[in-house]
Amino acid sequence: MKTIARTPLQLGNHIRETRRRLGLTQEQLAATVGLRQKTVSELESTGNARLSTVLRVLAALDQELVVSSRTKSSAREMEEIF
Repeated sequence: MKTIARTPLQLGNHIRETRRRLGLTQEQLAATVGLRQKTVSELESTGNARLSTVLRVLAALDQELVVSSRTKSSAREMEEIF
């Protein structure tokens, strides 16, 4: 499944949804990656984390980060990002 995340919150939501779909708890994911459960919780709820942490969590969920040219957005969507 391909998901476009344009904001940290959207990325956090994607991580949460993927974790749940795989039947993992935050504690289980945190243990797999070597993080605290609180760190996983904060990542899912805010999307804010170090890039290295995000990449480790994505790898544990068998996901990857792909960077591509942005698709066209409305002015309103752009305002929501910033």
